Amino acid sequence: MTAPYRFDLVTLFPELCAPYLDGAMLGRAQKAGIIDIGYTDPRTFTSDAHRTVDDGPFGGGAGMVMLPEPLTQAIEQVRARRAPARVILLSPSGRTFTQDVAKEYAALGSIALVCGRYEGVDERVAQHVVDEELSIGDFVMTGGELCAMAVIDAVSRCLPGVLGHVDGAHDESFSNLPLLEHPQYTRPREWRGHAVPEVLVSGNHKLIDAWRLTQRLDRTRLRRPDLWARYEAWGTSHDGARPPSKPRNDKPGHT
Repeated sequence: MTAPYRFDLVTLFPELCAPYLDGAMLGRAQKAGIIDIGYTDPRTFTSDAHRTVDDGPFGGGAGMVMLPEPLTQAIEQVRARRAPARVILLSPSGRTFTQDVAKEYAALGSIALVCGRYEGVDERVAQHVVDEELSIGDFVMTGGELCAMAVIDAVSRCLPGVLGHVDGAHDESFSNLPLLEHPQYTRPREWRGHAVPEVLVSGNHKLIDAWRLTQRLDRTRLRRPDLWARYEAWGTSHDGARPPSKPRNDKPGHT
């Protein structure tokens, strides 16, 4: 039997993560032995009565900084116990998390995610203890826990057996081609005066596939110009292959 993919979280608040990670798709993946999730709390490695894990920054300034020693001991315990393929600090200074990065991590077999808090972690941990830093976007959050859960969710979806349908992730946004996903519809066929596009109930799968591709192109070009530029560049970097033609009009959702 293949060993489960191992996620280790180094966090001061494992109780914030477990309810989400133990539920729904990720909970089923754990029960099926596809993934395994462990938690290590840096407070375990403190020696004072208050279990102190932070202190004020040298040079002054607002906020508190996570102490290097308890955090490093927590990471060292994870490495000694599980030997993760990569130890990743969630940080705004890291490279940006994308679907390609999720696929890269999925191929590793295990990762450890270190969650900062307060004003961040002592820079010496970032420079000398972890393997890399990772950011999920240009915005400010209270801590790295939500970021770590997003990474675990995205990486898990890349693992065989996690999704209920074998093709579940094939046409999703950012998968396969760097395009947004096409619009989705379900029952009823008409809802509050809005009908499902006729092509989707035509039974002609060739026409449906063509419509969905056009929708993906439209949505990406109009809503995400940055992603559209990546898509055009992608087309010229894959053995000279050209991406499908641009949509002919500027209105999303046409059939």
